Amino acid sequence: MAPPEKTGRSPPPAPPRRRPRMVSKSGAERSAYFARREAAKVLRSALQGDARRRAVGSIKSLVYSPSIRNKKATFALVCQTLKHLPLIKEVFAAANLLSSKWKRQEELVYVTAYDVLFGQDIAMSGPVEKFLMLHKNELQSALAKLSVREKVKSIENLLLMYQTPVSSKPRYVRVNTLKMDVESAIQELGKATTVMKDDLVPGLLVSPTGTDLHDHPLVINGSVFLQGKASSMVAVALCPKPGWKVLDACAAPGNKTAHLASLMRGEGKIIACELHKERVKVLEASIRKSGAHNVDIIHGDFLELDTMDPQFSKVRAILLDPSCSGSGISAERLDNLLPSYSQDNDTDAANSQRVKKLAAFQRKALAHALSFPAVERIVYSTCSIHQTENEDVIKSVLPLAASLNFELATPFPQWPRRGLPVFEGSEHLLRTDPTEDTEGFFIALFLRKQPKKRILRRQTGEIFFPFNKVSAMWMSNHYKKKKKEIKHV
Repeated sequence: MAPPEKTGRSPPPAPPRRRPRMVSKSGAERSAYFARREAAKVLRSALQGDARRRAVGSIKSLVYSPSIRNKKATFALVCQTLKHLPLIKEVFAAANLLSSKWKRQEELVYVTAYDVLFGQDIAMSGPVEKFLMLHKNELQSALAKLSVREKVKSIENLLLMYQTPVSSKPRYVRVNTLKMDVESAIQELGKATTVMKDDLVPGLLVSPTGTDLHDHPLVINGSVFLQGKASSMVAVALCPKPGWKVLDACAAPGNKTAHLASLMRGEGKIIACELHKERVKVLEASIRKSGAHNVDIIHGDFLELDTMDPQFSKVRAILLDPSCSGSGISAERLDNLLPSYSQDNDTDAANSQRVKKLAAFQRKALAHALSFPAVERIVYSTCSIHQTENEDVIKSVLPLAASLNFELATPFPQWPRRGLPVFEGSEHLLRTDPTEDTEGFFIALFLRKQPKKRILRRQTGEIFFPFNKVSAMWMSNHYKKKKKEIKHV
């Protein structure tokens, strides 16, 4: 056979190498593959923030951010991994499998390990999955040795011993009356779940434990807000009137700001102040979603606001919800699943340096709020259970408050839990309990006493009385009588 003729042309270029695609047996496995990676991303942010004691957001807010596509599966994976993280870490330490290479992906390793050890069989669809499936026997052997060491009869009992409990609470939904009335919201939400009106907070609805409404159209379009009962009590306690000028001093993430706008029926003006740039973006998104058009957002420090500036000198109500330890909502935020929670959840937490620094800022912020010349109502609230951030802060400003003609009032007088009895008048303060109620909040309401009208001085003598309708009639009769006496003379 003759050899092929040489044409002088170079051979055709080889086709470009494609990146190996994930091997997937089904759509469900593909979905699980991506959910594990989204869960690892959330887990990394949560654990890094916890280690620095400066969280970028709660676990829930991280999961339900726009960048997470499969929110339900991601949330379940993050929660299950964190609940069993102490045990997973012990298994890896015993098996000695986390080399420096895999240490760089340890969050994804932990999330995938949960499925390998306690969840479902997984496809060998990615490098981490392949690595763990190849070493599955070693991991199970380490798990069995731990069971023997802890003297438990089954893996299920070992899981119960190690896992962090997650509290179950009802789902509260606040109706945004700028967009929808309460009865319409009940009708629409009732198609998806059982809904009842709360017996204390107007416009607040209650659904059973475990109800997931994050993807409900009314939540997405801002007709209702997923907001806890105690959190919803704060704006109601301030009770701003339509047409007032109101200041929300530390406004992000914006749920309470939107609630204020709803209570004011969109009338008047709300100034929402927020110091941190990233939180300003969250605040802006919340206000857009609420449909409130009477909110002006200021990116700045509340402590630096000039109380005599015309923009602030007419403010009549201030909501001050400053940065706090968050000790009252750790379960709601799922902070109790994080490693630092066990370290902070002791009797010394209230006296930690962090809490003392927070309380110092809180005192300054409350004193500044009291100094606004036209303010009539001030609510100070925290989501903390610590006396240091609550009663002690209020007690420290009482002399200043009295000098400016403020007094403590009683928000929600029918509410049974009041302030700790550490000073006279603490019964005016309000507390919610994280165990008995849905969250651990603290609310204090300051009202400026109305000054008595100026006493009138007349040549006929000094007459001292507050000027009102009754006193006006008395004054008229008094001067008629005086005139008659003068005529007779």
